[in-house]
Amino acid sequence: MSCCRLSVMQEKKLKPAGTLDIFRVYWDHARKYRKSLAFALFGVVLIQAGMLAAPLYLRQFFNILANNTPSPDLVPALISILIVVGSMYVIEWAGRRIQEWGVMYFETHTMRDLSASAFGYLIDHSHNFFISNFSGSLTHKVTKFSRSFERLADVIVLQFIPTTIFVVGATIVLGTRHLALGIALFAWTVLFVWFQIKLAQWRQPYRVAVAEADTKVTGTLADAIGNQSNITLFAGQTLERELFGKVLHTWRVAVAKLWVTDGWIWAGIGLFMIGIEMLLFYLAIQFWQQGLLTVGDFVLIQAYLLTTFDRLVAINRDLRGFYSSLADGGEMVAILQAPHEIRDRKSAKPIVVGEGEVWFDNVNFYFNKLRPVLKDFNFTIVGGERVALVGPSGAGKSTVTKLLLRLYDLPEGEIKIDKQDIAKVTQESLRNAISFVPQEPVLFHRTLMDNIRYGRRDATDEEVIEAAKKAHCHEFISELQHGYDTYVGERGVKLSGGERQRVAIARAILKDAPILVLDEATSSLDSESEALIQDALETLMKGKTVVVIAHRLSTIMKMDRIVVMAEGRVVAQGTHLELIRERGLYQKLWSIQAGGFIGGDEDDEEAPRQDTEPDDDLLAEGTEDK
Repeated sequence: MSCCRLSVMQEKKLKPAGTLDIFRVYWDHARKYRKSLAFALFGVVLIQAGMLAAPLYLRQFFNILANNTPSPDLVPALISILIVVGSMYVIEWAGRRIQEWGVMYFETHTMRDLSASAFGYLIDHSHNFFISNFSGSLTHKVTKFSRSFERLADVIVLQFIPTTIFVVGATIVLGTRHLALGIALFAWTVLFVWFQIKLAQWRQPYRVAVAEADTKVTGTLADAIGNQSNITLFAGQTLERELFGKVLHTWRVAVAKLWVTDGWIWAGIGLFMIGIEMLLFYLAIQFWQQGLLTVGDFVLIQAYLLTTFDRLVAINRDLRGFYSSLADGGEMVAILQAPHEIRDRKSAKPIVVGEGEVWFDNVNFYFNKLRPVLKDFNFTIVGGERVALVGPSGAGKSTVTKLLLRLYDLPEGEIKIDKQDIAKVTQESLRNAISFVPQEPVLFHRTLMDNIRYGRRDATDEEVIEAAKKAHCHEFISELQHGYDTYVGERGVKLSGGERQRVAIARAILKDAPILVLDEATSSLDSESEALIQDALETLMKGKTVVVIAHRLSTIMKMDRIVVMAEGRVVAQGTHLELIRERGLYQKLWSIQAGGFIGGDEDDEEAPRQDTEPDDDLLAEGTEDK
């Protein structure tokens, strides 16, 4: 066992969905296809009618055989009964075909709608929701959602309803032969169903535990597979095996407890069946002695009992899937019932961006109230201005861009673009007005053409290629065997970091939004690629309001203004030269980086000391062409 402490990511807890909630969601989608459901139920009725009628004619058949000596005169009557029985079987066969078609149409259409609704609602959840949940678990919940409906619909339409019709019909038929037989069968059925429901309720918590354990296994597996390169680079195979083994152990314990409960349930079912068969035949013998029943009635009782037993056993078996499906469906319904953290107001209108002025007014923000990220943050960007945010890690730079994109709502303060509160405009229009190039761009497992076109979905192939040329990724794309039709792999893993970055920049160039946010947009580029891309970025930034997050200070010397952040506040701002002269936090950061870039070895006599102010002429070189 590894000495490391193993832990499993805790997903965001949601309020559990009740059974009525699950059925309400399913019925809201299913009722659009009531005609096909009614068609399927018509087939169910035909099947049960045939199955109930056939034993009645077989009763007559065996009564003739039992009460008469063999004679040619009886053959026509026997054959006519067989023809009627055969007709009942044909009716049953036709009913099955009708049932199958209705169920197929009803379930496939409803499952499609359920999956679409689940995906549509899930994808609108907040950034915080997705970083708090395994992507593999969410995927598993969406796929299980429609499948659980399929299993529930099958159990209800193909088992519960047919069995109810058959048992009621059999009770009525046996009651006409003798009231005691009908009462015995009905009472036993009610008791049996009550027994099943109580046991199923007792068993349900175990099923929920299995569903949760199953989801956790899937999430852990997806997390490990998605990070295979990290596992290899850090030699984490043993650790991951132990972690996955821990999750599997939890799953095994949950499944074992469930199977133990199932074993007790099957034991009870067996006793119930023995009891009713002995009781009914005991009563039948008593009534036969009195001349109230015939030999054919014994055949009728046995036929109905065998079918009833078969149906009830099937129901018990299906109840396992029924309640498992409720547990599976409940996971997704809980997500559907969870309100979106970031929602458009009813009065929200599309944002209209003109100058592109950005204003943060007394913004306070925190993930944990004990550790605020931004405190009384005030910050203004003039339309068309290029501003860089710098500061130590944890200063709140990335949070500023996330709030600007409204990935989180503000507890206090306002953010405005051209005097429009971003909390009062539609999220779609806000994000269409901002181009964002992240530090680590993630691509879809689609073609390069599709990934670049994602910046503007109505762009032509020619416009996509032109954007790629400006981002200097046309060169490497042209060398690929399939060119722009090359699939880049999950999250773009088939491309190098620099290639992914250039594709992301091409996407931003194609989008051509009035506000541009660059989060270390050249961090993944080698020196040659960075030199190529700087011209593209200069073109991209013209006429736009630009926010740049930078750790390498050498990349932002040409910005109109540099804003220095520390502990969630603006502590200084100005041009590169002005901030150097202030000898504050920026000068300290610059001296550390400049010392590393210029001096190299600490003992080198030519390396400048960190407390020495750089020469103004040297500093001016970075700003002379502004």
